[in-house]
Amino acid sequence: MAVPKRRQSKARRDSRRANWKLTIPGIVECPQCHQAKLAHRVCKKCGYYDGKQAVALDSEKAKA
Repeated sequence: MAVPKRRQSKARRDSRRANWKLTIPGIVECPQCHQAKLAHRVCKKCGYYDGKQAVALDSEKAKA
């Protein structure tokens, strides 16, 4: 089994771990119902995407 010949420095170790960060999801306003939604996805509130009705929702959910 391969074993490292020299111990890695703390700077090298920490710079490798520096890229493990979380990113904030792209939240935008729906142009139809003005609710917050994830970018490039169908709005859960009204069912619209790119100005067109993509998913048919119950009339109760759309108004609530």
